Amino acid sequence: QAQVVESGGGLVQAGGSLRLSCAASGRAFSGYLMGWFRQASGEEREFVAAISKSGGSTYYADSVKGRFTISRDNAKNTVYLQMNSLKPEDTAVYYCAASTTYSGSAYSDPTYNYWGQGTQVTVSS
Repeated sequence: QAQVVESGGGLVQAGGSLRLSCAASGRAFSGYLMGWFRQASGEEREFVAAISKSGGSTYYADSVKGRFTISRDNAKNTVYLQMNSLKPEDTAVYYCAASTTYSGSAYSDPTYNYWGQGTQVTVSS
């Protein structure tokens, strides 16, 4: 069983940067597919980025490609989302998710079986 806890959200001006962290419990962290999703007010949750268990493969939504970078440190059981050149449309609650079964698409919600509580990111114009 895994637990994931996000941190690092906050208020930033457009063009600024934030780094989100996600700490995951579980001895098998290095075997988890990890992902970030976000949900803006009144919108459905959407995929942002994901990283394979070794970190060798990364996946990004088109809307964040070139601006966001996902990484992981398996020794610290932590995954990061570095967000640069932030835009007001990046405003959302950001969720970290873990897939312990590693079955399904990295881009898809149902692939992930553990979710954090979310952290708010607000980008002002």
